[in-house]
Amino acid sequence: FFPGYILIGATMIEEIKNIIKNVTGVLGFLATKEGNPIPLKLSEVNRILGKVDELAESDEEINSPFLVNEPVKVVDGPFNGFAGIIEEVNEEKKKLKVMVKIFGRKTPLELSFLQVEKE
Repeated sequence: FFPGYILIGATMIEEIKNIIKNVTGVLGFLATKEGNPIPLKLSEVNRILGKVDELAESDEEINSPFLVNEPVKVVDGPFNGFAGIIEEVNEEKKKLKVMVKIFGRKTPLELSFLQVEKE
């Protein structure tokens, strides 16, 4: 993700800027040369927060290289590094249902094709 960054939804008036600047650990804003905070587009915020499926935005056709019961490793997102077994493949949405063990318990995750690789 973006260590050291926070996203804030606010109308950026001077009072709000001062409050944010005085928070412990805040060094500054993503800003113009003049020091004015740069607002992010909603699409940028959604991408940062993982709300947009990059595959859904892609025009290129991707055939599923994945099969049910196949072992995979998560390579992106909060479960990066976890190993699991594919339970379902959704070609249309380019998503997988993968069972991983978290704290000794099997847990289903919905992941995009781009978030896993074959083991």
